[in-house]
Amino acid sequence: MSRSVLITGLGFVTSIGNDAATVSANLREGRHGMAVHPLCDNPNIAVKVVAPVRDFAVDSPSWRDWTWPERYELPRETLRSLAPHGVYAFCAFEQALADAGLIRADLGDGATGLFCASAGSALMLHHNLAQAHANQFERGNPMGVVSSIAGTLNFNLAAHYGITGAVAGFVSACASSSHAVGYAVDEIRLGRQERMIIVGAEELNADTLLPFAPMRALSVNPDPASASRPFDSARDGFVGTGGSVVLILEEASLARRRGAAAYAEIVGWGQASDGHSVATSHPDGAGLRNAMQRALRDAGVSPAQIDYVNAHATSTPIGDRAEAVALRSVFTEAGARPVVSSTKGLTGHGLSMAGAMEAAFCALALREGWMPGNPHLVHADNSCDGLNLPRETLSVAPSLVLNNSSGFGGSNVCHVLRRA
Repeated sequence: MSRSVLITGLGFVTSIGNDAATVSANLREGRHGMAVHPLCDNPNIAVKVVAPVRDFAVDSPSWRDWTWPERYELPRETLRSLAPHGVYAFCAFEQALADAGLIRADLGDGATGLFCASAGSALMLHHNLAQAHANQFERGNPMGVVSSIAGTLNFNLAAHYGITGAVAGFVSACASSSHAVGYAVDEIRLGRQERMIIVGAEELNADTLLPFAPMRALSVNPDPASASRPFDSARDGFVGTGGSVVLILEEASLARRRGAAAYAEIVGWGQASDGHSVATSHPDGAGLRNAMQRALRDAGVSPAQIDYVNAHATSTPIGDRAEAVALRSVFTEAGARPVVSSTKGLTGHGLSMAGAMEAAFCALALREGWMPGNPHLVHADNSCDGLNLPRETLSVAPSLVLNNSSGFGGSNVCHVLRRA
């Protein structure tokens, strides 16, 4: 376990920007990506606000209708088997490769692996099955399976980039891409791989988002400037978003040989389950508390050494309260007071891509020397008493940060990152 793991490349397609510079500027300046959206035009639907990705049009189930920024070249043979969120992933992947100083030929050495996270494409699955049912399964889309099921990212990206190392997909709801990051760290630590590429991606369409409405998980606040307000006493649910974020992790000696610049080092991670409910967090944040403690122990650091926590907080009443209780248990009761914020107040909730997205945000903050605030927080919930929840971004360089993720069934994953 003496092998160090560095983040050497990042790629972004998000509601707050489609490149690292734009994402960083919007995080630092507190500019959100929320908008009232045609997706919610039905007057009988209470949900009105989402956090869309700009400059892409992938709403159709036909790849022939999709558009994306001109600087990316997606070959027809790749497009035919992609899901809509696969387009986001491809473009973020290209960014991350360029950022790390890599080319496609570097990825087929067997020492480079790929871990992906997505829920698949409900849009494509519904469309393909509807067509098949209409003709009693006599005909169908030959790419229907690989373009729609949960492994669609790893199938397509591994084949397109010729990746011959470890390839797998992770499905643990909103903890999925955090699991991908954690297990990728272990692959490198254990000497199984020298480089791992992590991809998280999700679509934003009715099929993906609106089934959360009957669970009362979505915000019905019609104001884009306040619909997503983690930890606020008036929060009423999350705002959905889509996109993709890609991280490239490399063993430190490999990165040094290549002359690659590192954003941050991942020094530990931990996970634990609530064992409580299929859909809601343990009221005491028990699993998240254990995951944070295991991550700190793995990293060999104390609560007092953590400067910043990127909270999972999605702006739901139950989830945010449980996380606040867990944070107070791990930090406040130990006399520690790190800065805490949830960047979902700006981005919305990216579901299975959230953990990778926020790990990438932490990497930006570590390299550039700032800590995101909570710009939509007006009145903190009583459960947050004792937590350090600044409204504005702090121009203070953190040395160690903790990134939290939680998913359905009580899956909790935490990463500890250090300034490189």
